Amino acid sequence: MAQHNDLGKWGEDIAERYLRQRGYILLERDWHRGNCDADLIMLTEDRMTVVFVEVKSRTTAEITSPEDAVTPQKMKKIGWVANEYIKLKDMSEEPRFDIVTIIGDGHAEPHIEHFEDAFNPMLL
Repeated sequence: MAQHNDLGKWGEDIAERYLRQRGYILLERDWHRGNCDADLIMLTEDRMTVVFVEVKSRTTAEITSPEDAVTPQKMKKIGWVANEYIKLKDMSEEPRFDIVTIIGDGHAEPHIEHFEDAFNPMLL
């Protein structure tokens, strides 16, 4: 497996653990439809909101911050996959789109940032 794939999986593991500790409930991980995917699909603790989480992992934020990698094109794809998921599962919960960034190398405690309601793909 490529090093960036290992970093991505590590970041998703950290993000999932972080969100679960805050009461989120995991529905899906790496859910694909066509060539689009959702890294994590979580339900808020009150079960009122389904959260589509884009996880961005980096070993350093020196060049650019990880959240900058979530481009408008990526946001549209996440919006499309969210729509597909909601229709397929016949969900009535409100959707929300979050970004979780992880900066670290796996040797020390990672730096985690959670951007709730980070974007709305319908406004792009």
